[in-house]
Amino acid sequence: MITVSKRLETIASYVLPNSRVADIGSDHAYLPVYLVKTGKASSAIAGEVNKGPWESAKRQVQATGLGERIDVRLGDGLAVLSDGEVDTICIAGMGGTLICHILEQGLHRLSSVERLVLQPNVAERNVREWLYNHGWELQAESILKEDGVIYEVLSAIRGNPQEPYASSEWSREIWFELGPFLWREGSSILLEKWESEQEKARRVVKGLEKSQAPEAQEKKREMSHRLEWIEEVLQCLRTDIR
Repeated sequence: MITVSKRLETIASYVLPNSRVADIGSDHAYLPVYLVKTGKASSAIAGEVNKGPWESAKRQVQATGLGERIDVRLGDGLAVLSDGEVDTICIAGMGGTLICHILEQGLHRLSSVERLVLQPNVAERNVREWLYNHGWELQAESILKEDGVIYEVLSAIRGNPQEPYASSEWSREIWFELGPFLWREGSSILLEKWESEQEKARRVVKGLEKSQAPEAQEKKREMSHRLEWIEEVLQCLRTDIR
């Protein structure tokens, strides 16, 4: 039985059985191999923009004897795909801004795609906002911690992008940052994430206190407001978790 990290296992949990999957930025092709081996994917495309990881992915696929079902391709983002080849796209292990750029540049490749499974390392709010603005309905989210790092995994389908943000508890912009499904779950890992965000904001405010420049003072005001908001978020989370 092939084993993968908890992060990749969580991503795989959102792929429906017998899907045709593209893993963009596949690195060693661990995810496509796992998906095919476990029956989650009937076939897979592993895309890599850099030659080194592309070669590593090819070796991994060859070593597992899955060359007929996993095609390893060298190219930029969704450019490795042709129309109608896949119904599910996974993009993981990179910044949210880059994920949005890849999706934006490859919009014309999404016509046959029914599901996006995305795992941004940072800027998760950007990904939620992109999905909303392009008609993708956020369907589920997970938050996990592995090797001291907190990850968020987002799954979206074509549908009503407004549905997950219908609650008036927070504005849509704030929901983009919090994650509506993560908020409703209210896990201890989510609490830990926002405690970390609180500490980052405090450090920024403290650092800006050393400068009297108008730009620094304006930034300090912005971060102070953010810090107040984070403290409100934490108060709600601590109440719900208890």
